[in-house]
Amino acid sequence: MASQFLSSPNPFTKSVSAKVFSTGDCQGLNDLTLKRRSNQATRVTNGFSLRAKAALGFVEIPKQWYNIVADLSVKPPPPLHPKTFEPIKPEDLSHLFPSELIKQEATQERFIDIPEEVLEIYKLWRPTPLIRAKRLEKLLQTPARIYFKYEGGSPAGSHKPNTAVPQAYYNAKEGVKNVVTETGAGQWGSSLAFASSLFGLDCEVWQVANSYHQKPYRRLMMQTWGAKVHPSPSDLTEAGRRILQSDPSSPGSLGIAISEAVEVAARNEDTKYCLGSVLNHVLLHQTIIGEECIQQMENFGETPDVIIGCTGGGSNFAGLSFPFIREKLKGKMNPVIRAVEPSACPSLTKGVYAYDYGDTAGLTPLMKMHTLGHDFIPDPIHAGGLRYHGMAPLISHVYEQGFMEAISIPQIECFQGAIQFARTEGIIPAPEPTHAIAATIREALRCKETGEAKVILMAMCGHGHFDLTSYDKYLRGELIDLSFGEEKIRESLSKVPHVV
Repeated sequence: MASQFLSSPNPFTKSVSAKVFSTGDCQGLNDLTLKRRSNQATRVTNGFSLRAKAALGFVEIPKQWYNIVADLSVKPPPPLHPKTFEPIKPEDLSHLFPSELIKQEATQERFIDIPEEVLEIYKLWRPTPLIRAKRLEKLLQTPARIYFKYEGGSPAGSHKPNTAVPQAYYNAKEGVKNVVTETGAGQWGSSLAFASSLFGLDCEVWQVANSYHQKPYRRLMMQTWGAKVHPSPSDLTEAGRRILQSDPSSPGSLGIAISEAVEVAARNEDTKYCLGSVLNHVLLHQTIIGEECIQQMENFGETPDVIIGCTGGGSNFAGLSFPFIREKLKGKMNPVIRAVEPSACPSLTKGVYAYDYGDTAGLTPLMKMHTLGHDFIPDPIHAGGLRYHGMAPLISHVYEQGFMEAISIPQIECFQGAIQFARTEGIIPAPEPTHAIAATIREALRCKETGEAKVILMAMCGHGHFDLTSYDKYLRGELIDLSFGEEKIRESLSKVPHVV
């Protein structure tokens, strides 16, 4: 659909007009009939045009990804080797990633060209719509104007294919045969499985055990696209066996699943590892969201006062916010940029900013990030994703530099907001963006109290069609808010390595 919208200034005019004014249709028609049909066609196409323009803004799919590092006066701290604690070298990552992704991870260039092969696949769902939530505004009786950038129209139903496709492309281009990864709620695993199927790659996924059993349809999506899926921790890796030995009923965590996938990649020369969030190149690929959105907001004649997105590892939030931070640095706008995380896994608001491993077993490079400790395991009754123990180093750095703020919200309030959104805007959100919805509702209600007509821009990163067990718990009254004990934080943070 997106590519059809881009095919002409008014794609509907072409299809309707061709039907009305083709030679065969015109034979035997008098001038009055032609005029009447012409007026009808104009009204129809204008109606379609207005709705299409409101959703897509007739934007061009961006041809480049944006690298925020180029515009930061204080550069982020480098990743460190997990054993020597020295800054990582490109060759240290060669067993995990193809060379082009290693270059993108460390690049200082402001823009990176998107390969034509990737752009062609993006056209399956991009550009994605920017929609004004007028019915939600009416429900809340707020003077605020609420817009959401909706990424749920991708084949996997979320923003994750924005990076899965280029990662699969670069691996295939360099002759890689197999890719491995981890996934929590299944959004990333299904996206990589989809992308791998397009480039002829074998894909193997370690899914957090709790989600593996709670979300069978995510697993089936991955298997439909040809991926092998294992519950993590598994007995297939040394890292998994160690966890199972100490806790046979472990619910798993993203950190554990990462350890298993990285271990498999490290011991097989024809296999590379793919990550769905956190790393610089992943955030880079997601900036196509914000680049589109800037064009769309301009088409609406709006400038956001507040930008809100959920954060787990950070790719969805960075994808929307980083291009707007660039505009903020240029002095073109000055929005408040707010990250929202679950109270059950609050790395930005309760973690420490320190070097830590990206996985539980300590196989990945050390990254300076906001972390709850690499062996932190979220409570298995925490609904949805956003379960990672750390925050993307780039987001952590931007947060430390004062370009954004962060809050955490408990899950019952998030699902209350999701129900309001679904019953007004029609889209059932994935559990992850319910956090952004809840924060948006808070902001809109503040505007109701103050009378401010703020423009609120929200990241709506995916639909919840395969996450309905969480809604079932909420609607049955079985979902509870999770308390997060300080003792659990202290115990987890005590394992963070001390790096001078």
